[in-house]
Amino acid sequence: PVSLSHAVPLGAAALVPAFLYPLFGVLKSSEVAAEYCKDTTLLLMGVICLAASIEKWNLHKRIALRMVMIAGAKPGMLVLGFMCCTVFLSMWLSNTSTTAMVMPIAEAVLQQLISTGVADTQEDSETVEATEDDYKEENLEKNQLERLYPISIPEPKKEKESKNSRYPTKRDHMICKCLSLSITYAATIGGLITITGTSTNLIFAEQFNNRYPDAKVINFGTWFIFSFPIAIIMLLLTWVWLHFLFLGCNFRETCSLSKKRKTRREMLSERKIHDEYIKLGPISYPEVVTGVFFILMTLLWFTREPGFVPGWTSLFEKKGYRTDATVSVLLGFLLFLIPARRPFSRSPRTTAGGGSTERDPDPLAPMITWKDFQNLMPWEIVILVGGGYALAAGCKVSGLSVWIGRQLEPMSGLPPWMVTLLACLLVSAVTEFASNPATLTVFLPILSALSETLKINPLHTLIPATMCVSFGVMLPVGNPPNAIVFSYGHVQISDMVKAGFGVNLIGVLVVMLAITTWGVPLFNLTEFPDWAIDRNVTGSL
Repeated sequence: PVSLSHAVPLGAAALVPAFLYPLFGVLKSSEVAAEYCKDTTLLLMGVICLAASIEKWNLHKRIALRMVMIAGAKPGMLVLGFMCCTVFLSMWLSNTSTTAMVMPIAEAVLQQLISTGVADTQEDSETVEATEDDYKEENLEKNQLERLYPISIPEPKKEKESKNSRYPTKRDHMICKCLSLSITYAATIGGLITITGTSTNLIFAEQFNNRYPDAKVINFGTWFIFSFPIAIIMLLLTWVWLHFLFLGCNFRETCSLSKKRKTRREMLSERKIHDEYIKLGPISYPEVVTGVFFILMTLLWFTREPGFVPGWTSLFEKKGYRTDATVSVLLGFLLFLIPARRPFSRSPRTTAGGGSTERDPDPLAPMITWKDFQNLMPWEIVILVGGGYALAAGCKVSGLSVWIGRQLEPMSGLPPWMVTLLACLLVSAVTEFASNPATLTVFLPILSALSETLKINPLHTLIPATMCVSFGVMLPVGNPPNAIVFSYGHVQISDMVKAGFGVNLIGVLVVMLAITTWGVPLFNLTEFPDWAIDRNVTGSL
């Protein structure tokens, strides 16, 4: 209740089990402390090392600008380009960090669209303001780079526009709304794809592995195979929904790649994006190293235990010692050792700004420093995840999970898909008003006990609930990315509620589609597994 009401910070609320359980004799202090640092904590630390290198050397900015250049400046394709870029980055970085990185770039593009013309060529009544906007273009271009970095959440900008509006036309305002909301939704979608994409995925993985240690079915590969199609379908449907809501149904006009259909403002915006990319300079040695580590980490995660063929862990005599965290921490550690300057090179090192000619005072400076890691490491999330593990351990030892499961026995007459749908709808409703990690921490033990009582494969309810808890996208308080986008001032709460309801509905339907189709053979959901039977018998005793 403390974490759900936000009476204290979430990190502080997560420490409550650390003193309550020992005081009331539920768990020993040493046992509670052990719950706060698990394998997933090390996995997160390794990923943050890579994320720190990506951010330090501006690789994320290069990726974002390149993808937007490919998409072009047509409103529909521009939104889709930013969504694809955000989804990709959010797979590896936190949703909040991704939104904070991409939104300033999007804001500069939006300001360019606004300042390079008054209206579309179809709206003749607004064209008399073109001269005024050309003047604004010259002034805004000088300040756009200053707004990009360092990343911060700016106050809504108050520009003096005719008719007391920031936007020359209503269509400009709709484009701003559509692009802004698309970024926060894309960050949420991207976080679903990998087990490290968001804290709720980590909470599920660790609680599931703790409760069912013999399962051995949840790893980076199986999660990716299940969630990647979900993300692709959600991405396309969300884009269509936002386009319909804010840009209308004329997809041919807003998504055409033909140069003949481009307006003056779109061509100027493309030129501006291209200039921003050119200013990054040629790709630097640290960016190459970061990219190689990124690809290497992904490949090692996929090939550790792919399932259909022996993984690289089969080369070792002792089994079960190496996990995804082993790969993550190893590569993260190497980033502290590898110099950021090219070996045997006397040329000055390129800095994160992209082309500084100042000679580095330390030629052996590593790719990242501890300060870089510390600035990006979300310690509150680590404690929050640990608090979730401690809460689950207390429910298990005290018998609370078994008691809750018995109270839910009247639901035994419902088919599995109906139980899963009710769980998804309940979780997605609660998470609109409470934090995602706190909501999932409360519901996971309940749903596990429910599945065991009804003799349903626990994955049938736990995986959809874990994904649906991320769909708190209807309000600014639903999650931090929503708050970041809302702070730019382009969207109102009514816009978020209207668009977010559609995205929430799309998410629940796609997750239900996945769990009843390709999720069935992937996780063998038609049978009540032995590892759940063993846990059920132990819990009853």
